[in-house]
Amino acid sequence: MKRVILVVLDSVGIGELPDAALYNDEGTNTVLHIFEKRGLNVPNMMKLGLGNIEGLEKLGKEENPVGAYGRMKEKSKGKDTTTGHWEMSGVILDKAFPTYPNGFSKDIIEEFKQKAGLDGILANTVASGTEIIKEYGEEHIKTGYPIIYTSADSVFQVAAHEEYFGLDRLYEVCEVAREMLVGDNPVGRVIARPFIGEAGEFQRTRNRKDYALDPFGKTMLNAIKEKGKNVLAVGKIEDIFNGNGITSAIHTVSNMDGVDKTLEYMDIKEDGLIFTNLVDFDMMYGHRNDVEGYGKALEEFDARIPEIIEKMEEDDVLIITADHGCDPTTKGTDHTREHVPVLIYGPKVESGKNIGTRESFSDLAETILDILEVPNLGVGKSFRKKI
Repeated sequence: MKRVILVVLDSVGIGELPDAALYNDEGTNTVLHIFEKRGLNVPNMMKLGLGNIEGLEKLGKEENPVGAYGRMKEKSKGKDTTTGHWEMSGVILDKAFPTYPNGFSKDIIEEFKQKAGLDGILANTVASGTEIIKEYGEEHIKTGYPIIYTSADSVFQVAAHEEYFGLDRLYEVCEVAREMLVGDNPVGRVIARPFIGEAGEFQRTRNRKDYALDPFGKTMLNAIKEKGKNVLAVGKIEDIFNGNGITSAIHTVSNMDGVDKTLEYMDIKEDGLIFTNLVDFDMMYGHRNDVEGYGKALEEFDARIPEIIEKMEEDDVLIITADHGCDPTTKGTDHTREHVPVLIYGPKVESGKNIGTRESFSDLAETILDILEVPNLGVGKSFRKKI
């Protein structure tokens, strides 16, 4: 059996990319700044080599790391979830998904209203998800109009009350938006953002749903599935790839639930890939500039690593990485253009190997395909021989 367990710590960046200035992200470093602000007790990731990665030396180097380690640059244009995950799976975007810093055009909104059967919408602005429901939640309940907003990322977000608007109706209008927002007016993701409660006490729920585009090319998921091997998706992976190349998927309600589901999938002892996204780092803490919460979440994940390692078989390989940054110490609340870590562990992985700085996330796709003995995609450079 040959199997890879790939865990993406959503937004856990480790330092600005060379082109960070183009994104107004100079000086960002999600992990290091959390460490400097409140300390960081992550002994298991440190043993794997986290502090040995270039740019993270302040965390403290491990003299004899038990894993291989390094970092990756994002070659694609952009800094969002879809772009990062697609690239680490072998699809590099030459052109970033468009963003809408002034909200969506009148033409887009009118078409959306007409096709979704809506009399009106609220907001249509760039906003924080928690703040927008505070501002418009009561009016939404009174009018029945959904709240439309975006961010610095390529997203069309629809917030609506689960009881007054209805969860099924929210999903329905998001499906309408997804069908619309392609071609000349594309967005990376349409996101359903349900909430509950009354005025002054509105709370978002875990029934969020993402509607992504099909990847713009063949991914490692497609290649693995075509060879008859498992591609088991945990968390929002199924949404990010619009179901493409996935043989089984399960959604999660928290980081710890994501770890639990990963461990359950590890009991399926067959060749293939377990692909997990742990979104709380980004959604709950990065976007809310919650340094303490972010740090605690990293420590909680770190404490679960021994459980994953204990379940590993002789030919298993564990890879821990990220898709972008979301430095909670910055003034803004959006993603940050950063390097991402790569920590690799397995009974047959050579400990202490430094894979250096990879020029593209797609190197990860080629490496995983090499490990699984699946033909490469020809987009990146495998580092299997280095580990």
